[in-house]
Order: sequence, then structure tokens, then C-alpha cells
Amino acid sequence: MASIQKRGKSWRAVVSLYKNGKYDRITKTFDTRKDAKLWTLQTELAKGNGKQLAQRTTTFADFFENWLYVVKRKDIRETTFQNYEKTLAIIRNLFKEIELQDLNDILVQEKIDEYAETHSRKTTHEVILKIRTSLRDAYARGYITNDFAHLLKDRGEVPPKRNKPLSITDLKKLRKYVIEHSNVEFNALVLVALETGMRRGELLAIRPENLFEYGIKVRGSISPTSDDTSLKTKNSKRDISINKDVYDVLKKIKVKDNGYIFNFWGFKQSQQLAELLNELDIEKTTFHGLRDTHASFLFSQDIDIVYVSKRLGHVDIHTTQNYYLELMPEKKHQQDADALNLLNTL
Repeated sequence: MASIQKRGKSWRAVVSLYKNGKYDRITKTFDTRKDAKLWTLQTELAKGNGKQLAQRTTTFADFFENWLYVVKRKDIRETTFQNYEKTLAIIRNLFKEIELQDLNDILVQEKIDEYAETHSRKTTHEVILKIRTSLRDAYARGYITNDFAHLLKDRGEVPPKRNKPLSITDLKKLRKYVIEHSNVEFNALVLVALETGMRRGELLAIRPENLFEYGIKVRGSISPTSDDTSLKTKNSKRDISINKDVYDVLKKIKVKDNGYIFNFWGFKQSQQLAELLNELDIEKTTFHGLRDTHASFLFSQDIDIVYVSKRLGHVDIHTTQNYYLELMPEKKHQQDADALNLLNTL
């Protein structure tokens, strides 16, 4: 069992040990309570390979925090770590003083459902993923007695999809406009997004040395919340071919003082895109919707899914199938007609 005590301006951490039939304890003093908590968890984790029954009286919120800072932080990117920190605040609010020994699928589901009442299903799903991961770790260490993480279900409202792919008609209209007005830097950014399907952060991370005839080497990603420029996955590192006219547009843009080709514009690209689409009388979508548009257009032209998956930088084709196998309206209508014609031949 571990405890932390305030002693003057410092914090004293105490961890109980049980060895060879005898109880003992070790202590250490720290300048901050946070450092003391991290040390106690590290010490508890090192107390042996058996079931750590004493840890079952730890609150789930405390366990999640310690697990995050000691175990998980070394395995995830800085931006992902920040998302976990946001989840920690949510868990503290939902679970308060509930201990690990009291957790079960019904109780955790009730808390998830409570959160889902005021949040979308997508947001709730992201929280569930992190809760599941931590619960599996707690089960593996013997802090909870049942592995019920897989029983947790998504809840919450499913809002209308914001990043809808543009129709082929609107895609042609938008592409024609941004090519003809590519002297405006934002239009050039939209053009490259349509041409490559690159993520916004990847587009903003393009440097002159990333260009080759005729293509772009995707080697980094810019985030509005972190200085970490590493890519989302190892598959995100890729070379994407582009047309000569798009390459020429990129070569004409003046490189910024920070070494990047595009201005960051305060990371308000979706707002700028909405204004542009409104001006052109094109159905609204998000900046990520341009990525969906690129993928959907390639699918509508019967481009091989393996090629599309690699071009998008997905982990595998299953990701592509799950998230991007959405045909453009015109293609769907054509397939509806083809299907009905086939039925008429029966």
C-alpha cells in the first residue's frame, strides 16, 4: 500500500512491501506531490509479478493518471499524450473516488452513458478507446479481476457528417477555380489537398526539400497544439506523385521564414475553405473533407484500393475500406442503374 504525506515544503512517499512473510516499507522525499505519486506507482509496479491486491483500493482516476505518466507516455506521440490528458480530466469528473475493486462493465457503462448524454458518439468513442486500454492494463497487472473492457459500448448522438466528399461536378468546379487563381496561396493549398489527399498537418509541413519532379515527400505534420512534427503512423511517411501544373504552383510559392512553404493562417483553414465554397456555391465540407473527396474520386474511377491506401498513408487497406470507401453521388447513381439493369435481365 502506498501513501503520500505533506512534510513542510516537501512530500514524503511511503510504499509498503511484503516479502518472506514480513511487512516492510520504503520511503522517499520529493519537492512536488506529482513526483511523489509517480515514484509510488513505479515502485508498486516493481513489487513483483504476482497480483497486486493492494492496488485495487486505488481510485480508477488515480490509476489512469499514474498509468498514463509512467507507462503510456513513452509509447505515444506528444499530441496523442495531450488527448490522453484530456481524457484524464473526463475520468476524474465521471468516476471521482470510485476504486478499481468496484469497477465492472455495468458501472463503467453507466458512466460512459452519462458522458454520452452531452457528447457526440465520435467523441465518446475516443474516450472509450482510452478507458479500454487502461482497463486491459489494470487487468493484466491484477488490479481488477475481470477483463470486461470489450463489453463497453459506444453511445451518443451521431451528428451529420461534416467532412462529406464533394461530388465530381463540384470537385471539377473547385479544382478549375483554384488552378486559375493559384496565385492566391490558400487556393494553392486547396489545390494540393485535392491533388494528393494529404492531411492538413502534412500539407502545412511541406518544405522545399520535400518536393521532387513530380511529387511530394511526406515527412512531417504540423499541429496547432504541439511542437511535435512527427507523422501519425509509420505508413504516413510516403511519396505522392502530382501533376506538373501542381508542382509548378508549389515551386512559385515563397518559402516562409520558418522553412515551410505554406502559411499556417492560425490553423483556420476550414473557416477559409467554408468562405471559398460559399463564394463558389459549392456544398459545404471541412478541410478533411478534401481528403475524403480525393479518395472517393479515385474509387469512383476504379483505382485499385491498395494504391489508394498507400497514397493516403493508411496503416492497411482495412482503414481505407472502413473510412473512405464512400462513392461519389454520380458514381452511386450509375451503380444503382447498373444494378437495376442486371436485375432486368433475369
